Amino acid sequence: MADYTALVEAGTALMELLRDHLTPEPIGNRELISLCSPHESENNQLTLYLYQVEEDTQGVPSGYYQVSQNVQRIRPARFNLRFLVTAHSKAPAQLKEADQYRIIGAAIQVLKDHPVLDAQYLSGSLAQENARVSVVLEKTPLDQLLKIWNNTSNAYKLSFTVLLTGVEIDSKRERTVSRVTDVTIQTGQMEREARR
Repeated sequence: MADYTALVEAGTALMELLRDHLTPEPIGNRELISLCSPHESENNQLTLYLYQVEEDTQGVPSGYYQVSQNVQRIRPARFNLRFLVTAHSKAPAQLKEADQYRIIGAAIQVLKDHPVLDAQYLSGSLAQENARVSVVLEKTPLDQLLKIWNNTSNAYKLSFTVLLTGVEIDSKRERTVSRVTDVTIQTGQMEREARR
């Protein structure tokens, strides 16, 4: 059962994928890649920020499904998660921009090479469900990226958007149904109508 923890599990899987492939080059230490706001990057060199959760209703069946003989549960909801991936360079001022370009370029390369998160990165309920979480580099208008940055006094930093699809959260809402044990058919009315 995919639990409410699926959001953090998906983010952690994305982070671990990048940690495995971006260290020790171009980022020296795994802990410098984190799930956090780009505005509070502290010592991080690459941040992953979940900024939008959107329910995906396209092609997803609705209603209830049978859990056991007498119990039905609402079908899981599927979500699309959008992460802002931002580079933060610790290099001297004259090398800072080039360092950020290298980090972003390497992150894009890794994510393009892994269109689906490998099972080894999934944990918790996503691993139990053998979830198939797809990774898409999303074309995001610059004005939308700037809106995220304009709410603070921080200057814009080089960023791009990653869309994770296929993240499901199960419902806990169930209903009890009973099997049909007796059927009563009345034929008197039908016979009278048939004689007319």
